[in-house]
Amino acid sequence: MPSINDSKCILVIGATAGIGRALAVSLKALPSSPKVIVTGRRQERLDELAKQGFETIKVDIDTDRANLKKFVDNTVRKYPELDSIIFSAGIQHEFDFTKPEEVNVDYIVSELNTNYTGIVTMITYFLPHLLKVASKGQPAFIIPITSGLGIVPGPWVPCYCATKAALHSYSISLNEQLRDTGVHVIEILPPLVESELHDHQGRTPALSKVWMTLDEFTKQTVEGLKRGDSIVASGMAAQGFEKFEKGKAEFAHGAYMNHKKLTASS
Repeated sequence: MPSINDSKCILVIGATAGIGRALAVSLKALPSSPKVIVTGRRQERLDELAKQGFETIKVDIDTDRANLKKFVDNTVRKYPELDSIIFSAGIQHEFDFTKPEEVNVDYIVSELNTNYTGIVTMITYFLPHLLKVASKGQPAFIIPITSGLGIVPGPWVPCYCATKAALHSYSISLNEQLRDTGVHVIEILPPLVESELHDHQGRTPALSKVWMTLDEFTKQTVEGLKRGDSIVASGMAAQGFEKFEKGKAEFAHGAYMNHKKLTASS
């Protein structure tokens, strides 16, 4: 089974902090010594990573399709050896719909674009390159980072949960469609993890009492990536997956095979 050990060039989108940065550092240290490219919005953090030997690209994925297409085209042109992409960028907002007049709809749109629409758009634009790479015998990987909250929602962050549920569902379907192409989909399914994601909500002191440490999460996740697991879940997210999602991908496979038979005979 191909795994991240086979990667020669990895792009981590959203790597200036938290999960993305920790994964980028760990993957760069793999014995296979892949080239690791990191992206983010904060130039000063990109500069820090550049000093550690990373290739860096400044980009904000909460933008329109034209800018995302430009980013993808420029990246592929500069790094034709690119074979793996981790989608780590994400934002999270709390919303209280019992007070609808206080709900910021702009935040909802931004959350949807950053956590789902922008990712699917980039995957669509990157796929011609990845399919070409895979056709030459080099395994390629699309690695979305979803969330345990996409399986069991946290009502205080309802839109975040919905975006992650959408990305989780999309990942299952994408993996099925790409099954025989040499482009592999590996979904990273984190629990609550030590991260700056929650800082703007003022919840960090409380959450720090119950979250999984970033070091432990990174260790478990990299082990799963090295095994080539199609789902890399840890902590409470693994428990939620086991209880509510186990077998869904296999059922989706059967449904897809039946669909293909039906459409072929029509």
